[in-house]
Amino acid sequence: MNIITFDLEEWFHILNNPSTDNESSWGNFEYRLRENLDRILTMLNDSNNIATFFCLGWVARKYPHIIKEIDSLGHEIGSHSNAHQLIHRYDRNFFKKDLEISIDTLENITGKKVISYRAPGFSLVPETMWVFDELSKHGIEFDCSIFLGNHSHGGRIEAFGTGPSIINIDGRKIKEFPINSYKFLFKEVAFSGGGYFRFLPYQVIKRLMYRSEYIMTYFHPRDFDNGQPIIEDLNYFKLFKSYYGLKTSFLKAEKFLNEFDFVTLSHADKLVNWDQADQFDLVDGSLYKSI
Repeated sequence: MNIITFDLEEWFHILNNPSTDNESSWGNFEYRLRENLDRILTMLNDSNNIATFFCLGWVARKYPHIIKEIDSLGHEIGSHSNAHQLIHRYDRNFFKKDLEISIDTLENITGKKVISYRAPGFSLVPETMWVFDELSKHGIEFDCSIFLGNHSHGGRIEAFGTGPSIINIDGRKIKEFPINSYKFLFKEVAFSGGGYFRFLPYQVIKRLMYRSEYIMTYFHPRDFDNGQPIIEDLNYFKLFKSYYGLKTSFLKAEKFLNEFDFVTLSHADKLVNWDQADQFDLVDGSLYKSI
């Protein structure tokens, strides 16, 4: 089962970096989303794929016509937060307000209920498991925020499974679709999206795809934009991570979407045998595997 998703954000929405960290600085950059999205929508159409788009509330207010277009083409609209901030840097009240703004913005544009969510930067950590309580209270049914290995913005959620699972919260439930990974050079590599996808040779990605029963992709419009400006205050690691492989990434993605079959999140929900899936209980802010 291969799930195709995109995080709809601008090229400068780079987390935990001084010049791009919050909305007050975003007006300093040129906007490139329209051109980048056009290429993605064409690629999806040409490969006969329908995707799930996790959209920022900020993007939706700036480009409501883009959200309407994505929806009109049959793609799914989920929330990627409102202001694209790392969850573990803020408190629960900030998260609640941010979630409500993003959901209200998207629903007012499409007229459809928002039922899926992905945290900016997969920034869940064990101390922020209360997120699932808030998501379920706000009608979110599917979450795609858990990144199993350690990474720069979160992780350390060691108890969680490697495939779709159910999180139980006081009689409510969230169906979790985590980012899959593969151990590569002693590190868990999420080869099916973002910088990992750009870094790895296509033949390696193809081999790992055939070895995996469950794939969750995560792409951004900036992943295919070779013409984007260089953000000057990025450290060397972020500079490499943000710009490596941009020259070949779009052709690689076209091949990827034409060689493998992909489904949306809601379609994947129908393919999962949830009776056999791992279940976790949220108790006092922590996740415990159900016995």
